[in-house]
Amino acid sequence: MNVPKKVDLLLSGCDVVTIDGKNSVIRDGAVAIKGNKIAWIGKVSAARRRIAARSTIDGRGQIAMPGLVDAHVHTAQTLLRGKIAEIGRRRQVKIPIWRNYYIPFESMLTDEDVYLSGLLCYANMISVGTTCFAEAGGPHPDAMGRAAIDVGIRGFVALNTVDQGVGVPKTMIASTGKAYDGNVALVKRWKGTGQGTDRVQAWLALRQIIVCSPELIKAMSGAARALDVKIHTHLCEGVYEIDYALEKFGKRPTEYLDDLGALDRHMHCAHSVLLSAEEMDLYVKHRPSACHCAFNNYHIGPHRLHEMWRRGIDIGLGTDGAASWGSLDIFQVAHMARVGQQAVMGTPIAYRNVMPSEEILKVATNGGARALGIEKAIGSLEVGKKADILLVDRSQLDHAPVYDPYFVAANTVVGRDVRTVVVDGNVVMKDRELLTVDRQEIDRRLAERLPKLMERFDAMTA
Repeated sequence: MNVPKKVDLLLSGCDVVTIDGKNSVIRDGAVAIKGNKIAWIGKVSAARRRIAARSTIDGRGQIAMPGLVDAHVHTAQTLLRGKIAEIGRRRQVKIPIWRNYYIPFESMLTDEDVYLSGLLCYANMISVGTTCFAEAGGPHPDAMGRAAIDVGIRGFVALNTVDQGVGVPKTMIASTGKAYDGNVALVKRWKGTGQGTDRVQAWLALRQIIVCSPELIKAMSGAARALDVKIHTHLCEGVYEIDYALEKFGKRPTEYLDDLGALDRHMHCAHSVLLSAEEMDLYVKHRPSACHCAFNNYHIGPHRLHEMWRRGIDIGLGTDGAASWGSLDIFQVAHMARVGQQAVMGTPIAYRNVMPSEEILKVATNGGARALGIEKAIGSLEVGKKADILLVDRSQLDHAPVYDPYFVAANTVVGRDVRTVVVDGNVVMKDRELLTVDRQEIDRRLAERLPKLMERFDAMTA
């Protein structure tokens, strides 16, 4: 007689969309969790015989799927959500926005401001199905880390890193030595922490080549290899960046990083839009990872996600933070990415389904995990992987009829359909109720702090 396997939590009665490379779907299935890992996946009928769970969540009428990954977010800009549009209604917005608004705003923030921004950002992420993030690099990263631990999300925090640049607030510019030392110290502080787990760690960061010296880039590249972590940067994000690299170095941005010896698997290159054919070849050769922020990237140029995915480049999806578009919903980013790829890569050659939604969903899960270098731990529902799992509603009118749960998850589900979220084996949201943070307290603190911040920001950017 087989003894039932003892587990901590059973998600029961759901349709399991594993996104495991085989497009496996288990109707009327169950997922068992022991500690912070997936211990068993199968049919409910088998679970009744084989699993003894301390607690069970009824997943009937829902789809179980891997948590989504936001591979490029600006935590500290969350409090700017919608602000640039509001300014644009009163006066002409200054270009480039990142230099005239985002960086000045970040320069104003205190440790507590960033912690509050982190609570809002990460709670928002969980509420729309994101279980893991990569911070682009911002002020007070330790405050981001504390917020991530408190909210219960998985992620990598990073320090805004600038050692040169015209028009950048002096408070945001560090000497090359201090920029390097601050990054290395941050990574060491967070290595293996996160309440005794590896859930929250830190990366190195370089804001972009325009505001980072060659000496800093080379030093950080060496540190990344020594510490075996990623460097989060922005690359090939604007024409101004291309012109800068050509004027200063006679090379395009990716070629410049390659010339410095900094282009390798440790470099995580957000946006990666304006790549020449030769630069794309360098990505394939040296294996930096990338992130397609579909809300914004199509404003910059025709992003070639489809080509990058087919050529084996490790690429995920990102929101670029709440300040840029407003939404932190990776489901919606995926829908935007698919439409954009159809317009850019499919329609010109009469290829009517160049990158199906189901493939885009893989980018949002498997691809994001690969881009962050943790595909062995997350990105699919498989026994032995970390238990980062969503239960999403499939009972709404815009889901019916449900012939194929994978189709529903990829095409009609959006963040507000997420009902329950498990991160690292812990239930952090159940039936749309956040269990780790006090939403009313967040709202109270926002109401108290935002008017003062916006008064200073308006005066600074007038």
